[in-house]
Formats: sequence, C-alpha cells, structure tokens
Amino acid sequence: MNESYSASYAAAGVDITAGYRAVELMKQHVARTMTAGMAENIGGFGGLFALDTTGMQHPCLVSGTDGVGTKIRIAQLMDRHDTIGIDCVAMCVNDIICCGAKPLFFLDYIACGKNIPEKIAAIVAGVAEGCVQSGAALVGGETAEHPGMMAEDDYDLAGFTVGVVDREKVIDKNRTAPGDAIIALPSAGVHSNGFSLVRRVFNIEHAHLDTPIEALGGKGLGEVLLAPTRIYVKPILTLLEQVEVHGISHITGGGFYENIPRSIPDGLGAKIEKAALRTPPIFDFIAQSGNIPERDMFNTFNMGVGMSVTVSREQADRALAVLREQGEDAYIMGEIVSGEEKMVLC
Repeated sequence: MNESYSASYAAAGVDITAGYRAVELMKQHVARTMTAGMAENIGGFGGLFALDTTGMQHPCLVSGTDGVGTKIRIAQLMDRHDTIGIDCVAMCVNDIICCGAKPLFFLDYIACGKNIPEKIAAIVAGVAEGCVQSGAALVGGETAEHPGMMAEDDYDLAGFTVGVVDREKVIDKNRTAPGDAIIALPSAGVHSNGFSLVRRVFNIEHAHLDTPIEALGGKGLGEVLLAPTRIYVKPILTLLEQVEVHGISHITGGGFYENIPRSIPDGLGAKIEKAALRTPPIFDFIAQSGNIPERDMFNTFNMGVGMSVTVSREQADRALAVLREQGEDAYIMGEIVSGEEKMVLC
C-alpha cells in the first residue's frame, strides 16, 4: 500500500497507510462473525447481506443505533480497548430484541485523533465479540482520523444494527395485564449509562483506577466500571420460542423510571420490590461516594437489572426456567398493577 502514501496528507495528520494496516489487523476478528447471510466483502464500499425470510409471513426489518458514551474515557485512562466494542454492540442489539427482532448484521464507526492500527484493531475485536454473542455479522465499518478536532489518544465509537422479525411475532405490550410478573435479567454492573455522573463522583481524571477497593470486593474501580454491557439476545430469542412475552425493556439511560414504562400500556404500571433486587456493590459505592438520592440512582442507572421481561403470572415459572437454562440468573422483581402511575418502587 506504499503507492497510496501521501506525504502531504500525513503532514496534515492523516496517515492513509495506518488505515490499511488497521483493516488488515481487524480481518481476523471480523471473520469470527461470519454468518450464513454475510458476503466476503470487508474493505469494500458497502456491507452485503443476503436476507433469508424463510418461514416468515410478513418480515419486518428493525434497526437500532447507539454509541458507548463517556464510558470510553475509562477505557482511554486504563489504556484498555478490547471490551468497549462489546458495549457498542450491546447497546444496539439489546434495543431491537425488545420488539422480538433477531439481529442480522452490525456496522461500527470509529472517530479518532490518530489512527494507531493496534488500538483500532483492539476496539474492533470487542465489536466482533459482541457480534458473536448476539449472532450478528460484522459486515463493515468506518474509521476516520480527525486531527485538530480530537487529541491523538482520543476516539469515539458508535454503531448500528439491523434485525428482522415476523410482523405477527412483534411483541405487543397491549397484552399486558394486572398481575403479570416482571422478571429481572441481571446486569454486569453500570453497563454503558450514567458515566458522566460516575466520572464526576469519582473525579475520574485523577482517580487511582487500579487500586483495590474493599467495597468492590477487592477489585479496582476501573475494572468494575469497564465490565462490558451484557448481551441478552440469545436467551431472549430462546424465551420467545417457548413463552408468550408481553413486554421487554432494555434498562439504559433513564434507568427504571424511563425504560420499564416504555413496555407497559396506558392505565397500567410497574410495581417493583426493592428488597427483591440484587444490586451489585458498585451502585451503593456510587451513591455513598456522591451522596446521590435513591430516586436519582434509579432514574440514572440500571441498579443491577440490565433487562426486564413481562409475562403472565401463569407462565412466570416457565419463563424463569428457560432463562436459567440459557445461563441467566433471572428472578421476579415485581408485577404489573392498575393505575396511572407508571413506576412504583416499594
């Protein structure tokens, strides 16, 4: 690729050959995500995917896009970049599974101050791992150098996914009824939301991220905060094959108060038993360190619940069994109740 080298462009801060090197390094990671519909076209101008709609009456494409947010700053401070890509995929595929869509493919976008091929490849390795966990093909992406706009060590990561669901199988929240059970799927920790508050609470630019903290089980703050967002696609797809699900919520920005009501029709609300919640120590540590009120915690963080699933009370035991067979330590955290108040914590 030496014939593509531009000394003038390099002097302006953009190294074209570094981009080629990054693509070569990431190909091994992309190969892990190959699925039946994916065409071999990494490095081309578009990502190709052959859509198989066999068995579907009215296939609907479902898309989702998101980034990782300021959690990336933790990765930069720790110089650890191989898990942040999992977060990016998770934020997208966990959203579209809420309507029952199976992810088909994913594309990422990385903006950086300077293209360091090994760093870019590490980021993409995480993206590929997220795709493997969700069954999505990584069909392409883009890396852009922004010298003068971003510091050399800075980068941002975003992406989007496209999935498919038969229209007759789209999850219908209007089936929800009083007495339905609300099942919690545990999170790995903070996941990818609330990090602007986290960074302020811990003065993160000057924190000792590797120092073991007793309140966090002897782990360093950085390690706990970087725990990647869990991907719930495969357990949920299995559940949908065996149980009628009335609603699913991905607990992201806005916490319980914003996300759970999105899967509940008007006239009904969610009654959550705080005593039932299995909240990881990091959330108590954040609340105590920042003197943050309980409502603000539940309105910002997932509090240990990455996803909620609503099913009829009669099918709750079956749903729990299916989820646990898929490796989810699922449990009932509340129920659906009548009333105009959408969220009640008691």
